[in-house]
Amino acid sequence: MHDINAMLYFAHVVKAKSFSGAARRLDVSKSRISKAVASLEADLGVRLLHRSTRRLSLTEVGEAYFEHCDRILEELAQAERTVSSLHVEPRGRLKITAPVAFSTLHVAPALPEFMAQYPDLSVDMTITDRLVDLVDEGYDVALRITPAPGENLVARQLALIRRKICASPDYLARRGVPRTPADLMQHNCLDYTYLNNSGTWHLKGPEGDIEIPVSGTLRINDDEALSQAVMGGLGLALLPTFIVGKELQQGRLVEVLPGYVPVERSIYAVHLPNRHLPPKVRVFIDFLLERFGSEPYWDRQDGSAWPENSQGLPQGCFGLTRPASPARA
Repeated sequence: MHDINAMLYFAHVVKAKSFSGAARRLDVSKSRISKAVASLEADLGVRLLHRSTRRLSLTEVGEAYFEHCDRILEELAQAERTVSSLHVEPRGRLKITAPVAFSTLHVAPALPEFMAQYPDLSVDMTITDRLVDLVDEGYDVALRITPAPGENLVARQLALIRRKICASPDYLARRGVPRTPADLMQHNCLDYTYLNNSGTWHLKGPEGDIEIPVSGTLRINDDEALSQAVMGGLGLALLPTFIVGKELQQGRLVEVLPGYVPVERSIYAVHLPNRHLPPKVRVFIDFLLERFGSEPYWDRQDGSAWPENSQGLPQGCFGLTRPASPARA
C-alpha cells in the first residue's frame, strides 16, 4: 500500500491540471506535492505524468491509476459529508437501553412524539433490568434507576424516583389506617424482594432513619405485579410513584404515613464521555427532560398534566408475563 496522501496529491494535480493549482487548492507548497508525486512514481516503478514546461498530461498507466485515486478522493469527501451531517442534525440509529417498568410506562409511550420531531432518527431500544455495558454492547445511552450513576460515565438526572407506602381505600376501610410506623407491624405489608430481602423497611422520618420489621402474605420481585396486589386490596406496600402516580392522583390508592419514605433514588440518562456529544443523544435526553419536567407528572397533585399517551398502571390483570431479571439497570 502506497502513501495515501501521495495518491490524493496526484489526483488533485490531475484535476487542477498543474502542480501549482493543486498546491493552491490544498494550501501546501508546490515542492511538497511535486516530491510526493515523484516518490509515488518511484514506488510504483512507472511514470504517471508527462511533464513539459507548458502542460501536464497523463500516461496510459497514469490515466488508469487516476480513475482509482479519483474514486478514493470522492469516497473521502462523502465520508466527510456524512460525518458533518450526523454531527449537525439528529439522524441515524439511536441505541437505547432502559429498565422494564419505567420504559414501558414512560419511555415507550413517548417515542412516537419524539420520532415525529426527528424523522431522520431510528430507535433501537432494549427493555431490560440488566446492567448493560455501554462500550461492549454498543449503546448510545442508558436509563438507570440508582442512588448514584456509575463512574467513568456522563450522567444527567432526569427525575427523582420516589417510593411511598400505599394501600387501597378498601384495605384501609377493613384494617384501619396506620398512624405511626410501629402500626405497620400490625398490617399485611407486602414486600418487594429485589430491594428488600430482610423483612425490614428502612424509612426516613421526622426523627431520622428508622427500621420497621414487617411481615405479610406476599413477597414478590416485580413492582408492577406488587402494585396490582395492592390495588386489589391485599395489603400495604412501598411502591414507586412512577408506577402508581395516577392511582394516587385519582384516589384509587392512598398514601399512608406520608412523612415516612425510603431513600430517594433517581433515574439518570448515562452515556460515554464524548467531547462532541452526538446530536441524536443530546436531543433524546433533552426531550425526556422537557417531557418529565422539574417535577415529574406522576408526582404532581394535578393529574391533568399526565401525557395522554402515558396510561399509568394497567388495569384488570394481576400476574405479568414479563419475567423480572436478576439485576436492575
